[in-house]
Amino acid sequence: MKQHKHRLVMKQFAVIVMLLVAATAYGQKKQLVEYRENIVARAAAELDSVSSGPEGIIYKQVLESGISGQYVFDITIREKGEVATVFVVNDGVNSIAMQNRLKDIVKRYRFSFKVPKGKSYKFQYTFNL
Repeated sequence: MKQHKHRLVMKQFAVIVMLLVAATAYGQKKQLVEYRENIVARAAAELDSVSSGPEGIIYKQVLESGISGQYVFDITIREKGEVATVFVVNDGVNSIAMQNRLKDIVKRYRFSFKVPKGKSYKFQYTFNL
């Protein structure tokens, strides 16, 4: 009987913790970043972070895909931190298949900030993998 009560309490505790985590995540809104210079600096810093180290989201996908080399892309960000476009700037140094794989990974990425509504910002970024 004691074990049954203990399990019930633990289940309730787990549900409460999950609800708190969900509520916190839902309550956090993306920060609005204005002015082109700030947006480009923030985007580049975020791409540096997520494309390096074992914890980086893009790094993990690049590793799984076997992508290596240097890739220069023109990336356009629009509201809600979405990647609108990714264009390859490289001059044929890397295989087209590798370029396209990385381009697809970057296109799916969502930045942790948003830009002014109705605006988009294009910048060039170099991935060194």
